[in-house]
Amino acid sequence: MRRTSPVDLIALTFGFAFLYLPILILVVWSFNASKLVTVWGGFSTQWYRSLFQNAALMDAAWVTIRIGLVTATLATVLGTMAAVALVRFRRFRGRGLFGALVYAPIVMPEVITGLSLLLLFVAVGLDRGFWTVTLAHVTFTMCYVAVVVQARLATFDRSLEEAAADLGATPLRTFFSVTLPLIAPAVAAGWLLAFTLSLDDLVIASFTSGPGATTLPMRIYGQVRLGVTPEINAISTIMIAVVAVVVVTASVATKRREP
Repeated sequence: MRRTSPVDLIALTFGFAFLYLPILILVVWSFNASKLVTVWGGFSTQWYRSLFQNAALMDAAWVTIRIGLVTATLATVLGTMAAVALVRFRRFRGRGLFGALVYAPIVMPEVITGLSLLLLFVAVGLDRGFWTVTLAHVTFTMCYVAVVVQARLATFDRSLEEAAADLGATPLRTFFSVTLPLIAPAVAAGWLLAFTLSLDDLVIASFTSGPGATTLPMRIYGQVRLGVTPEINAISTIMIAVVAVVVVTASVATKRREP
């Protein structure tokens, strides 16, 4: 067994510090009593109380959560269907074009995606708002779901499906009774990934949003341009805590499902 060298430990320490030290600093300064984010004025939770009284930030957070939930659900359904089509039906006309269209948003710059969707919504006369942002997020998150689910289906034991078919199960029942339960961890991972990407998006939402559909990243970016406030640190800390809890819960649930 190879022993860890001091160089490896130093590189690992600097790597983790580079990734997580800024987040730790943000969390610590969210409890700063001073209005100045660069001057420590003692420990206080006043900015968390002030945050919940900030109607603009709370409205933006609620819009972002709703968009994220709807986006993740729709993207998971469409992405799973696309993955099944690509893995189970290897020979159909236009398969190469279909696969390219599914994965195109992964490599497409977000500015291009946002601008093209904006032009589409304007061309069809669709008013920009909650649903345009949701449709835009579904467009670029479903490909990530397809990648995750396709990787699981590629290693799937087809004999289980064949056994269900031999026992008289229809293809639809076979999918919901056999295939879907076995690929559920990948589907759940795709849902979480789509939800996280939706929460994080700023560029595409900026192109496709309208009145009453200002997301939290857009609101934070607009306020940061005028200077970072302790409330921004507070809401960022809450988002970090929520994501951490979800990730840990999903990891524990996945490990418990393993034999």
